[in-house]
Amino acid sequence: MLLRRRSRVRQILHQRRRNRVVFRRVRPRLLLASNSPRRRELLLEAGFDFEIFAPSVDERFEVDLTLRELTALNAIRKAMATACLRPKNIVLAADTLVAIDDHVLGKPKDKDDAVAMLQRLSGRAHEVCTSVFICHLEKMKTRNFYELSRVRFHRLTRDKIDNYLTRVDPLDKAGAYAAQGFGSEIIAKIDGSYTNVVGLPMEKTIAALAEFDVVPGTQPALRPRA
Repeated sequence: MLLRRRSRVRQILHQRRRNRVVFRRVRPRLLLASNSPRRRELLLEAGFDFEIFAPSVDERFEVDLTLRELTALNAIRKAMATACLRPKNIVLAADTLVAIDDHVLGKPKDKDDAVAMLQRLSGRAHEVCTSVFICHLEKMKTRNFYELSRVRFHRLTRDKIDNYLTRVDPLDKAGAYAAQGFGSEIIAKIDGSYTNVVGLPMEKTIAALAEFDVVPGTQPALRPRA
């Protein structure tokens, strides 16, 4: 009789353990809706675990929209394209653009276009705007914000521009340049967030992700998906 009781107690305890596993809360995975290596590196350096799930969305450059409006539009379109396919996940998307004299500079079409952009920015100050959109479609929760930084360039000769472009691929960068790496060779000063110029304003991004209970080190590890 005693052995039967002990066996029954073990069965009950085992079932309770199984129930705890079954009903354990599973955190939604964070998805980065971008193929940008710079945004990926910033999130990794901050300690976030995430999956890359980049949608095929063409960035738009309507001339009747402001710099802030354009980046917000592109970020929302990227995020929603991903969220519609993965509604249970928390999706983060961003878009960064450069503007000078109220003219928006996106990514150059080719090297000649990149040279023209850098010549236009040479010795002058311009604005860099990144808009970020975070959403959890299943819970109908969203958060959006933007960051604006002011960047001043050194005066650049054609030789300096050509030398810079031999070491940096400008075709995937707004304004044809990057703040990191060899950026110090062309950038004289940054007023505002440095990570915003890189492609994701981490100060605001970390705070916004916390509103979705996403903090560094809380997401289960998974190799990013290309």
